[in-house]
Amino acid sequence: MTEGAVGTTGTGSGGPERGSGHFDAIVVGAGHNGLVSAAYLARAGLDVVVLERAPVIGGATLSEEAFPGFRYSVFSYLVSLLRPEVIHELDLVKHGLFLVPTASTLNPLPNGDCLFRESDPQRTYHHIARHSRRDAEALSEYKLEMRRMGHLMFKLQRAAPDELAAAVAGHVGEEPDRAGSEVSAEVADIARYFLDLPKERMRSFLQMLTMSSADFLGQWFECDVLKAALSSSSIIGSFLSPRTPGSAYVLLHHYMGEVDGVYREWGFQKGGTGGVAAAIASAARGYGAEIRTDCPVARVLARDGRACGVVLANGDELTADVVVSSAAPQVSLATLLDAGDVPGGAGEALLDRAARWQSTGCAGKVNLALDGLPRFECMPDTGPHLAGGITIAPGLDYVDRAYDDAKYGGFSKRPFIDMIIPSVLDPDMAPPGKCVVSCFVQYAPYELAGTTWDEQRDAFGDAVVRTLAEYAPGIEDQVLHRQVRVPPDIESIAGIPGGNIFHGELRLSQLFLLRPDPAAAAFRTPLPGYYLCGSSTQFGGGISGGPGRLAALRILDDLKRRGAEAR
Repeated sequence: MTEGAVGTTGTGSGGPERGSGHFDAIVVGAGHNGLVSAAYLARAGLDVVVLERAPVIGGATLSEEAFPGFRYSVFSYLVSLLRPEVIHELDLVKHGLFLVPTASTLNPLPNGDCLFRESDPQRTYHHIARHSRRDAEALSEYKLEMRRMGHLMFKLQRAAPDELAAAVAGHVGEEPDRAGSEVSAEVADIARYFLDLPKERMRSFLQMLTMSSADFLGQWFECDVLKAALSSSSIIGSFLSPRTPGSAYVLLHHYMGEVDGVYREWGFQKGGTGGVAAAIASAARGYGAEIRTDCPVARVLARDGRACGVVLANGDELTADVVVSSAAPQVSLATLLDAGDVPGGAGEALLDRAARWQSTGCAGKVNLALDGLPRFECMPDTGPHLAGGITIAPGLDYVDRAYDDAKYGGFSKRPFIDMIIPSVLDPDMAPPGKCVVSCFVQYAPYELAGTTWDEQRDAFGDAVVRTLAEYAPGIEDQVLHRQVRVPPDIESIAGIPGGNIFHGELRLSQLFLLRPDPAAAAFRTPLPGYYLCGSSTQFGGGISGGPGRLAALRILDDLKRRGAEAR
């Protein structure tokens, strides 16, 4: 797959001219990955249209003014995985991308103490040494090892789909002969890289694919408070406890990001994460892409064994040389695709596997409007700690018990909360003297045992505010407005089946060639001309843009080769 600069030539396929009602490429879904794909394809000179079923773009990267003067990031809330190549190649800063680093994390504790990590490593050392000098000394080496693991995973993710999918799926899809030659180069490259790895690094890598984050972190640290704080990234968006085998991979997944070249940095988009989608959409439009909202797609059109367009929900047909979907597999494959259109008679099995894709959500979001800044018992004064992340996870047992509530069909009565105060980072998000608080909450299962979210929504919001009040006394009296969002809301608003923010669990059974399926793990589907670019593909999960970029580069490679063969 080409990784360099994208050219500025069209398809070379001899299709209709621009403006004729035919497009070079149709992108289904205006989430951030769909917009990234559209921007890259339009940048290469293709005539591109993006079709979004909702009245607004962004998918889960959505911001709104829910109450007069108070603006929220409705679902996703921080940016750490957005690929720097996407930012630079699409010139997103020029289009409004403005990431403010959140350089600290406060972990309040029930006894009025806390664990505080900030950008200054020396100050962080002293904060941690109050709990364990041994752990304070181990943290820098741990972070270095995680950076190495993140680099390794990034390299493996780029290579694995082509290498493994062609072998396992029997070269299903477009141009199998080319896939075979491409496989040999990828295999050789990744094999050399792995053979040169020190044994200790290979052991750590295999552990991270299979172990629980609690056990993995236990090899490095002794302090329960620090292990709980670090394990937070291992459960974000996943129906896992820190003690669940496989949760160490989710921890690693969140170590593959950077902001402005600072590794493992988290950033907040000015105006909320909807601004990320807006910047990408602006770049796509700048390159000539068209974006249509309130435009649901019913199915993919196929003729002569190839995707050739889409049928809209109103019955209209749009034709194109290429169709690419950023939706989850249950939509992209099980809904939009007709089993009879898949070559080789494998359509029924493919659609059945896609329908069973595991994407049941477990996270909720509680957005608060407060009459002033909260005051935490452990650090009661205002200060830089309010401009960073604030995590309620005082110990591994605490998080495990929160998981147990959800495991048996309830929401967590004392939940894990990952909180930021966006209006401290961007004062325009709240009226003067007021603030907005964003609480990412686990666990909130998609289905509740013996009741419904309509009946329990307020009780869930109450549990979040009550838990915060244990660490920030009086916060319950500061609440002016409250917005509660749970997995069924994510499903209905963002169009993600099950309401999973990653479009599917980040488990070994849904990674690499299995993300989302061996027959569609390299961004191509078995139907020639039909591609996937959403978070259920490689690099999926979080606001990364990686799937959108790599899918677009794959499409451009294929179109260039197809055009050369036609000449």
